[in-house]
Order: sequence, then structure tokens, then C-alpha cells
Amino acid sequence: MEIAKDKGLEINGMEIMPDHIHLFVSSPPQNSPSLLVNWFKGISARLYNHRYKDSRIRWTNAYYVGTAGTVSKETIQKYIEEQTKCRYMSAESEE
Repeated sequence: MEIAKDKGLEINGMEIMPDHIHLFVSSPPQNSPSLLVNWFKGISARLYNHRYKDSRIRWTNAYYVGTAGTVSKETIQKYIEEQTKCRYMSAESEE
């Protein structure tokens, strides 16, 4: 992602869902979680709205942030990957 590259961040995992996005981001400690959310939401909305003038997006103010702490990088990546599978299985069972 160009935003992460421009800000010196590393995207370790990402899943795009119909109504939200999971991002696993590695960042220097001087960047607060709220700053990271502001960068990703603000910059992505401006870029999208500039490119697609007929279809504007606006992010909600809500977000969830968690830290890796004692959980391994692999565990978090697996969780993010599993979210798409859970979503698809849920949609199939509703049909």
C-alpha cells in the first residue's frame, strides 16, 4: 500500500471485508494508534474520492486497535486470513 510505504510502515496482513478492513500494521512506537488510523482512513478517502469522483466514500469514526503483545505475528496473520473464510461460510449458510 502506498500509504504505508510513504509513512514508513509495514503491512503484515490485510483482509478487505464488505463493511470493514483488517490491517495488521508494524509501526515505530512514536506513531500512536489513532494517528495510524487517521492516516489510513484520511489519506485513502482523499485518494479514492479524487480518483472516483462519481462514487465518494466516507469512513466512520469507529475503529478497533489491538496490540500484538504476547501473541505471535503468525497468529495475528492467521486470524486475519480466517476472517474472510468465516465471512464466506456464513454467507453460504444463509443461502
